Amino acid sequence: MSENKLVKAITEKGKNLEAEMSFFDHLETLRWHLIRSAIAILIFTGVAFWYYDFIYNEIIMGPFKPSFWTYRMLCHFNLGCITHINGEIINTEVAGQFMLQLNSSILIGIIISVPYILWEIWRFVKPALLDKEKKAANGFVFYASMLFIIGILFGYYIIAPESISFLAGYTVSDSIHNQFTVSSYLSMVATITLIIGLVFELPILIYILASIGILSGTFMRRTRRYATIILLIVGAIISPSPDFFTTLISTVPLFVLYEVGIVVASRVEKRRAKKHEELMTS
Repeated sequence: MSENKLVKAITEKGKNLEAEMSFFDHLETLRWHLIRSAIAILIFTGVAFWYYDFIYNEIIMGPFKPSFWTYRMLCHFNLGCITHINGEIINTEVAGQFMLQLNSSILIGIIISVPYILWEIWRFVKPALLDKEKKAANGFVFYASMLFIIGILFGYYIIAPESISFLAGYTVSDSIHNQFTVSSYLSMVATITLIIGLVFELPILIYILASIGILSGTFMRRTRRYATIILLIVGAIISPSPDFFTTLISTVPLFVLYEVGIVVASRVEKRRAKKHEELMTS
């Protein structure tokens, strides 16, 4: 009897030790994925820091110039010509300009590294998936990267310039002159751009939630009217201009993303129902 207990104890100890080793092996693997992602960010940050003259003049300060592509297109289609941005960019801190170059270089390094970071995440998660799950999630890196890049471009070329032109032109009194700190300007452009980039990941989030059974296409269709109100509010928030056309431009992509999410969730729902049916008949 005691011998059986001893054998059982040794077996249990072996299982616990194996599970513990497996856990630490996963931590080690994750550590290297994080290290490679950090190295990619450092490399792209260094490149951005080296070519900062072009980045500052053409990218960061682009939405503050009347010659920016968005303003030229608005004027071309007779939607309003912007010939002057009412304001001046200033620096009020000793290390302000250095921190501007450093922070914006890091930000750009992170944005450029997103596709590679997503690839590293996929490489870490992939071994734990079944063959059917791997097949279903095939293309995750491509679609997530594509949606993020489209969101970044939309935020930078559409929402950011509209927000800057409106807020810079908004005056309470002619006696007040607009002078914006460079950190405030960079924070606004970066926040708008990144938020829109993340919002465009909505279909990916819907796919994940639908895959684990939290969300379904049926539920999203049934609550579409409530989602419409929420999306209108979000569109109005991310576009501070009171102009209805500008708000509409901000809101339409959100509706498109929601409808795409319905299609994605419906496909996942059908696949889950088919799997359940096969399980019940087997």
